[in-house]
Amino acid sequence: MPLRAVLFDMDGTLLDSAPDFIAITQAMRSARDLPPLPDKIIRDQVSGGARAMVACAFDEEPDSPAFEALRQEFLERYQAHCAVLTRPFDGIETLLADIEHGRLLWGVATNKPLRYAEPIMAGLGLAERCAVLVCPDHVAQSKPAPDMLLLACQQIGVRPEDVLFVGDDARDIESGRAAGCRTAAVTYGYIHPEDNPRNWGADVVVDHPQELRAVLDRALCGC
Repeated sequence: MPLRAVLFDMDGTLLDSAPDFIAITQAMRSARDLPPLPDKIIRDQVSGGARAMVACAFDEEPDSPAFEALRQEFLERYQAHCAVLTRPFDGIETLLADIEHGRLLWGVATNKPLRYAEPIMAGLGLAERCAVLVCPDHVAQSKPAPDMLLLACQQIGVRPEDVLFVGDDARDIESGRAAGCRTAAVTYGYIHPEDNPRNWGADVVVDHPQELRAVLDRALCGC
């Protein structure tokens, strides 16, 4: 059955946002006269969000008195610097061009709040190309619930079974399967060292964005 649209998770799938998270975390440590951490330590926590990065960088438990103030500072810094170093992963620009050339729609379904996702997409010149952007602000339940993908499909006028959802987290694949979409797991994203995308039950697992081209080729020929 031919595909009609491709939906992407944002962080770790469409965009490499880790450099901005790393820069902010290191700046916060520097402001407290703490030495920099190896970038990989921070990068490995990106999929867990601000809570995980703050807990790791400052050795604070979420219920500690200092934790919430650190988290709020992190989010405020990110609001001001969310699109400084963030870029599409290598191969994504070519993949998006291929999708557009094939007259397929593409969009984003992300657990990143709209106040960050929107300016990032605009700053990278992707907002005007993206058919739909769905964030937690738009739904009752975020991924792994299917709400985001069902809403995205509704907004672009396609059936879930005609959509490929691409993500770098087990929650993405769970969400896609629950919505009735086809799913692709990527190994190049923010995968925890103890996790394995090949165990998530995705329809296909890829190591590079351009490997999805074969999926698109089959979709375009109706194979």
